Amino acid sequence: MRLAILVSGKGSILEAIFDSGIDISLVVADRECEAIKLALDRGLEAELIKRSDFGEKFDRVAYTNQLVKRLKVADIELITMAGFGTIREKPLYDNYAGKVLNTHPSLLPAFPGWNAVEEAIVAGVEKTGCTIHQATLEVDSGPILSQETVPILEGDDVASLHERIKITERKLYVSVIKRIMNEPDYG
Repeated sequence: MRLAILVSGKGSILEAIFDSGIDISLVVADRECEAIKLALDRGLEAELIKRSDFGEKFDRVAYTNQLVKRLKVADIELITMAGFGTIREKPLYDNYAGKVLNTHPSLLPAFPGWNAVEEAIVAGVEKTGCTIHQATLEVDSGPILSQETVPILEGDDVASLHERIKITERKLYVSVIKRIMNEPDYG
């Protein structure tokens, strides 16, 4: 199964997937980032499909069409988002229904969205965690594939809690990707 990883940041999830031995066919970033350098340093095919704008004028549909075109050229069959900061539009899900995976730093459906870790601390819950789910047009609402709990410890701040979630997230994401890549009829 040909796998693409969509990145925007440091590349810690990309590195965990690479180090696990999973075959990565393509890495795509939406902005200059450390993850692209990491991919290139490991000999992976990597491409920057740079966002034209980070404001209200940004055309998400045009960007998504450009992304889908590149994924199709590479014969991608499964897409994993690894901190990809651009919300995709309908063309991605029309072309890859059930084949786009995402990781989220909470136990969905609790705390969807960009500030999940902070919201969990503010809410005073005793635990949070990470969720691996199928991405859909509606952000953080697709079918849940796996979850793992992470306790919120006394004295935790957003940074310390998020780092503990990331440790769990990397292992869980790798496990789910391997399972899916070994299912001949997935999706």
